[in-house]
Amino acid sequence: MQYEAMRQQICAVGKLLYDRGYVAANDGNISVKVAENRLLITPSGVSKGRMTPDMMLLTDLDGNVIEGDRHPSSEGKMHFTVYRHRPDVGAVVHAHPSTATAFSICRKPLKTPYLAELVLGLGEVPVTPAFAMLSTDEVPKSVEPYLAEHNAVMLANHGVLTWGSELWQAFDRMETVEHTAKTLLNVELLGGGVPLSDEQVVTLISMRGQYKTLAQKTKGAI
Repeated sequence: MQYEAMRQQICAVGKLLYDRGYVAANDGNISVKVAENRLLITPSGVSKGRMTPDMMLLTDLDGNVIEGDRHPSSEGKMHFTVYRHRPDVGAVVHAHPSTATAFSICRKPLKTPYLAELVLGLGEVPVTPAFAMLSTDEVPKSVEPYLAEHNAVMLANHGVLTWGSELWQAFDRMETVEHTAKTLLNVELLGGGVPLSDEQVVTLISMRGQYKTLAQKTKGAI
């Protein structure tokens, strides 16, 4: 069985998604690019909180199974599209965190700059304009317009898709999307808030490179 350490990491992230309520039952899917034209992807029909490393499927970018005896996630096409359009991406996470999913149902993007973390680390989170039927080509086509300039997208009536250079970054972005959605919901319930100024937003955006460098140095130290 190839890529044992990464299989275990996928299981750890799946358990976090389940324990935090970002997925229920057999919801959600995770993939990691482990080599050129090679992915590890979660199986279909298994709770993300009860996966074991041997359940992961090794596939190519066309979804052909190279190693494993289960069916890969039925939403694999969505993952493959992300990797094809973003060669810098190393991992993709799809989940149904309840607050962000509610925003997707209401077609409300997360874009008002209330939080420095949203501006600095994640950026605006758009929502696709219409529901795309599950497990069809409609789903990957619906996310294509957002891949180049965003780090996450909410799928209309479906949940959230995030991606990153590696798996923990993709998971962290999922967590940030849900945290932001919860905060914005509370702001709306309180009657509206005061967003950051245009000048503050520009300053925060200019700091992205600095924070990225610090994160890389920290990772190297670990």
